[in-house]
Amino acid sequence: MEIVKLIKKNKNVYQVKFSDNTSLNFYDDTIINYNLLVNKNIDDSQLKDIINYNNKIDAYYKALNYINVKLRTKNEIKKKLKDYDKNIVDDVIKMLEKQKYLNDEIYIKSFINDQINLTFYGPKKILYDLENKGFKNLDKYLYLFDDVNWQKKITKIIAKKEKSNHNLSTKFLKIKIEKDLLNLGYSKDLYQDILDNYEFLNNTDIINKEINKFKKKYIDKYNEEELNNKLKYYLYQKGFDIGNIDDLLN
Repeated sequence: MEIVKLIKKNKNVYQVKFSDNTSLNFYDDTIINYNLLVNKNIDDSQLKDIINYNNKIDAYYKALNYINVKLRTKNEIKKKLKDYDKNIVDDVIKMLEKQKYLNDEIYIKSFINDQINLTFYGPKKILYDLENKGFKNLDKYLYLFDDVNWQKKITKIIAKKEKSNHNLSTKFLKIKIEKDLLNLGYSKDLYQDILDNYEFLNNTDIINKEINKFKKKYIDKYNEEELNNKLKYYLYQKGFDIGNIDDLLN
């Protein structure tokens, strides 16, 4: 089979036309590597090698474009190239590592810094996400967390949670915030003192709202003493302080 014509398709891809009226698109890397010029004869075995090499170049450029958006892990590259032969994927990863496009150390440090600066995640969540990306032995990167002002971040989280859960009693709000902080990757030794000493807003408005809602629903069903007793129990179940409730009912 003879090459009869080369037509440039874009900046680095050529259409190669053969004497049997078939054609294939090859990267210029492939053209150069196999010296694919007009009038050159290629047998089936050579063509198979050329196609395989071109597939590797195609996978390489696809991975390179993927990395150019942001840093990637080996696992992410493998998933991106899942439609290619395993040997091709392995070769591409080796090429990227050799050219310093893939570097676990740089990726981990960059990831930790981004999570610290751009999210509210705590240390445990950040390290857990790295483990899910396939990284191990992360203890040596713990020093990156040492100088972070976790108190400031946790205080912001508490203030945000208080604002978005303004109908909860302080007791239940603290329980929810503690659960949220744990889910965000903060250990108790980081948040406990901050949460205990945080000055939450007064619950009076919330209690009054609950009292009015309860009385409106049950005022015709119970006498005053029964109504107040059931109201106290209702508010107690919602986490409100009994002393505050007695003051408001008197």
